[in-house]
Amino acid sequence: MIDLRRKPTLIGEKVILRPFQVDVDFPYLEECLNDPEVIKFTGSTSSYDQEKVYQWYLTRNEQIDRLDLAIVDKEKNILVGEAVINLYDEKTHSMNFRILIGPRGRNRGLGTEATKLIVDYVFEYTSLHYLTLSVFAFNPRAKKVYEKVGFRVESIDKNELEFEGQWIDSINMKLSREDWLKLRA
Repeated sequence: MIDLRRKPTLIGEKVILRPFQVDVDFPYLEECLNDPEVIKFTGSTSSYDQEKVYQWYLTRNEQIDRLDLAIVDKEKNILVGEAVINLYDEKTHSMNFRILIGPRGRNRGLGTEATKLIVDYVFEYTSLHYLTLSVFAFNPRAKKVYEKVGFRVESIDKNELEFEGQWIDSINMKLSREDWLKLRA
């Protein structure tokens, strides 16, 4: 098991990844969670219990088996998304990565920088062998970001999501510590 009780603050040129400050962040989190593009690309739904979601985010900083960080736009000092490391796999000594960027954070490189920051943190401060992720085939922008950081396609789950009458494949990607080290060299 990986102990992720320490919640770092990671500072980049454009973004800060930090523990959630729910009282400040929640209106921006709701904006992200209600955004049609976020709903589409995460395979989510727009209906949720506001109080349950609020309470869930209140507990993110206490978790020891996962790392949930707010993505803050440095220029505007507001939350524009979240980056998460979760789902420890003991057999492969790996975890899953996921990210979402709301409407105020798109098309400015914030997601790319946030991805690099959290991936670098994980491989520098844990002993994980791999990070894995899944991205829907109709989200080529995200796939390109993941490839830029070093993730490689491992497999494809056909017809994983039905969206507006179409079946969408899920692309499973993986980044090994070894590949990450090669990219840094």
